Amino acid sequence: MSINSPTAFNRRADASAGWRRQLLIWLPIITGLIVLYLPSLVDLFRGVWSTDQQAHGPIVLGIACWLMYRKWPEMVLVSEGQSGTPSIGWPLFIFGLILYILGRSQDILVFEIGSVVWLFSGILLLIRGGKALKAQWFPLFFMLFMIPLPGPLVDFLTMPMKMAVSYVAENILFWADYPIARTGVILQIGQYKLLVADACAGLHTLFTLEALGLLYLNIVRHDSVMRNIALAILIVPISFTANVIRVMILTLITYHFGDEAGQGFLHGFAGMVLFLSALLLIIGVDSLLQLAIRLRHKSGTASPT
Repeated sequence: MSINSPTAFNRRADASAGWRRQLLIWLPIITGLIVLYLPSLVDLFRGVWSTDQQAHGPIVLGIACWLMYRKWPEMVLVSEGQSGTPSIGWPLFIFGLILYILGRSQDILVFEIGSVVWLFSGILLLIRGGKALKAQWFPLFFMLFMIPLPGPLVDFLTMPMKMAVSYVAENILFWADYPIARTGVILQIGQYKLLVADACAGLHTLFTLEALGLLYLNIVRHDSVMRNIALAILIVPISFTANVIRVMILTLITYHFGDEAGQGFLHGFAGMVLFLSALLLIIGVDSLLQLAIRLRHKSGTASPT
């Protein structure tokens, strides 16, 4: 068949018309969302996203947008010819709008930034129906990890983790014959004192690494449900271990090279070490789970001779 045949021409014309229809529908919506949330994003970049604790926010947003773009063709395909679901879409949309207005006017970031998930979910239901929302559920869920949590709540929930991190780091370094002692979340090694509250990102790290682990699971897409569940649960001890590694490295650098070197590491490379060690731990744990599943399958299929 010639590439210039009427059939091929009609296919290209249909595809072009389909893209034009999509553009006419979604361009005003995307423009409206940009106008609505651009001031919020500017405030975030100037505020909490410029701090070490919330520096993962723009990364999570960028990845969520990429995931949504990646799932867009699948969403269009599965929801082709489907009508919207206004009975659910309108309540979600109105609820998200109320959250945004309340959060923006009262400076409540949890409401203001969290409203985007409700708004976009409502829009998908109104335009493409439930199948479209199902196709985009993970990018929308992933956006939750960019929502800044209230500082007092984070400090309250983080303190037990920081106490545990300081305890484990102290004992490991003590076993390695370092002159170290601990008072609460303060480590003293030699002549130096370190506040673990600054060196351990705590709950922020837990949320960020949970997002990293879920992104890893979404990309590799294992067939084993138990393997996915186990890896998602193990993100919590992986986050704890990564924080212990971070605190120990900071303590050793401070002890051997001085407080100035330790502070330079804390503000320059601590985050890199944290996430690199966490990523390696995630990959390592996933490899061990894969090995365990293979051994189990081999033992299950082996028949006695």
